Amino acid sequence: MSASFAVFESAGGAKIFRLPLQVFPNFWAYAYVVQYAGETYLIDAGSGTDASYDDLLNGLKQAHLSPSDLTHILLTHAHIDHYGGLSKLKPLTNAKIGCHELDVQTVTHHDAHLALMSDRIASFLTSAGLASETHGPLVSIYRFTKSLYQSVPVDFTYESRNMQVGPFKMIHLPGHCAGHVAMRVDDIVFCGDMVVDGVTPHLYPETIGAYNGLDHYLDSLEKLRVWAKDARLVLNGHNEVITNLPEKIDATHKNILRRMSKAVEALAEPITIAEVCEAVYGTTEGYNLLLTVEKTGAYVEYLHKHGMIEIVNADEVEQGSPARYRRLREIADVDLLPKQEISMVE
Repeated sequence: MSASFAVFESAGGAKIFRLPLQVFPNFWAYAYVVQYAGETYLIDAGSGTDASYDDLLNGLKQAHLSPSDLTHILLTHAHIDHYGGLSKLKPLTNAKIGCHELDVQTVTHHDAHLALMSDRIASFLTSAGLASETHGPLVSIYRFTKSLYQSVPVDFTYESRNMQVGPFKMIHLPGHCAGHVAMRVDDIVFCGDMVVDGVTPHLYPETIGAYNGLDHYLDSLEKLRVWAKDARLVLNGHNEVITNLPEKIDATHKNILRRMSKAVEALAEPITIAEVCEAVYGTTEGYNLLLTVEKTGAYVEYLHKHGMIEIVNADEVEQGSPARYRRLREIADVDLLPKQEISMVE
């Protein structure tokens, strides 16, 4: 993927600069600067790697700005490719930093949150049935991507401001991240990672983190569809401008259905989450293995919560063995997602 600097203007005169950031090798994201009524807002801050930070400074320079010109830094969500740049940027600016309440711990108490999440992920990998020799390396990969960040205090939270900061109206959209929000100024929406071209944004089960998982994500997609229905442009965290949001949401539903159909097919016989993952995504390793097994865990959690599959080895699970799941009946695609979502993609 390549990314490019761009300039937009809202119906009410807000000037918007899109800053391309290489947040990890060959992986790009966008931050945005919004100038409105004498204030200058930065939406997201990149990952904090040297390349990402240099791109952020260069993007500000291209917009004829410096960090000291920023009055506010607003986070769409607390994933490292969106908030990691804060610790390098903070010494250069007096900008007030805001995020949703559910992301405060991630941003302001980094070491404690990282320790807690590492423990939860290790526990999940055991329960998923992955080979024990993979657990340590996968947790290390998870920790490595966040190793550059240092805790940064948050100045305000969105719910405390009634989901409005300056010209921005906000909506809480959990699922991909507990504190994920979309922001709107006039006829332009900033949707973060709610919709990503060609794939489903990363998900993991609520056993790893509350307000995550497929149920929350599906509900948030429909909230976004309604909330942003009359937006002229939707600017996201990684891809080009969206002018057809309903189509993008429908395509996301189709991607979810395709993956979940494969999972249901594999669950004709009792298997672990790791075995479901291999059936759905094939053989993966390294960071891709961590991402795919977490997303598979979200799918299996959803199917189990909705009474479509059962655990067949409860006695073994009590003794610490991975759960084995099996579907309870033949399940058609039309039964996998709530009827509202299915009707949208038919």
